[in-house]
Amino acid sequence: MITRLGGPEVLEVRDVPAPTPGADEELVTVQAVGLNFADTMAATGGYPGTPKPPLVAGREFCGTRASDGERVMGYTQWGAFAEQVAARSALIWPVPARWSAEQGAAFPVNFFTAYFAYWKAGLLGDEGKGARVLIHAVAGGVGTAAVQIGKIIGAEMYGTSSSAEKLDRVKHLGLQHGINYKQQDYEQAIKDSTNGEGVDAVFEMLGGEHTSKSARCLRDFGRVIVYGTATGQRGQFDPGILYAKGASVHGLWLTYLSANRALMQHAWKQLSAWAEQGHLRPVVGDVLPMDKAGDAYRLLLERKNFGKVILKI
Repeated sequence: MITRLGGPEVLEVRDVPAPTPGADEELVTVQAVGLNFADTMAATGGYPGTPKPPLVAGREFCGTRASDGERVMGYTQWGAFAEQVAARSALIWPVPARWSAEQGAAFPVNFFTAYFAYWKAGLLGDEGKGARVLIHAVAGGVGTAAVQIGKIIGAEMYGTSSSAEKLDRVKHLGLQHGINYKQQDYEQAIKDSTNGEGVDAVFEMLGGEHTSKSARCLRDFGRVIVYGTATGQRGQFDPGILYAKGASVHGLWLTYLSANRALMQHAWKQLSAWAEQGHLRPVVGDVLPMDKAGDAYRLLLERKNFGKVILKI
């Protein structure tokens, strides 16, 4: 539970009443849950729409449906970090047969976000083949998902991360060009690597100065897809950067998109097909017990994770 606003120290394991499913909801017995930057923001009070504490944290989970025992994974806004969760039926999906509970818990936020980033960038069709994409935090949960989808559609991918080791591991997933941002400026690296042309899309979740820096990495008619502010700083952006290139900046918020049932069903149809074909496999980096939730949060905040951080119930 988030007992009060603050950092990882505000998290506590407590007994709470079992959830009661409402209309259009189902009860799931949880086995594993995925951790996201949105969860760290919810603890500090920085995530829009989060109720005041105390509240049960967590927004994605994997377990068994109470009504029939089927293995399922799902998405919610809070309440997932518990032995049971009541979630909307439309946001619960069957777990692919070959996946573990940890992999199921690593799927919903990361892969739907990555899918919609390509969708917003207009790259899911033939336009994606050969398109240049810059993926920030490429070794994280959304980053590793975006690389797997990019490989399927034939994109040429550039990714930023803090270490050569992380970049090497992501290259095994399909990343072609790694940029260690601690050793080189990624804006200059993109300029050098593309002969000054730039990329077709940037997946930007850092905030602060990086929104403008990402826009400067674009080629003509390119798009920056903004889906987070991991630095904790509001994006700094000068629209004048876009004029000469006919470029654009787009917002992506899964919380909002998840309410669009038809859109989510369309995305799931494609994602599940890719998963069944063996093209998608969530990358799980760390698995911790629930009483180590604070340590799990610190892994994200200190950028020490590779892929997804999972809490086991």
